[in-house]
Amino acid sequence: MARRKTNTGIPGLSFSWKRALGISQARQKIARATGIPTTRAGVERKIGQLILKKLFHL
Repeated sequence: MARRKTNTGIPGLSFSWKRALGISQARQKIARATGIPTTRAGVERKIGQLILKKLFHL
């Protein structure tokens, strides 16, 4: 298996510009306050949950 190249060139150390600018934290705060996930998988999971509730809540 090939080794993954890190963006800093130092093994075990990586840098995220989104975390450095506070974008990740802002998205987390919005998601917690509204109850709506900000990731694609989270939104799909939430929509699926709502559909199933509507179908089985007769």
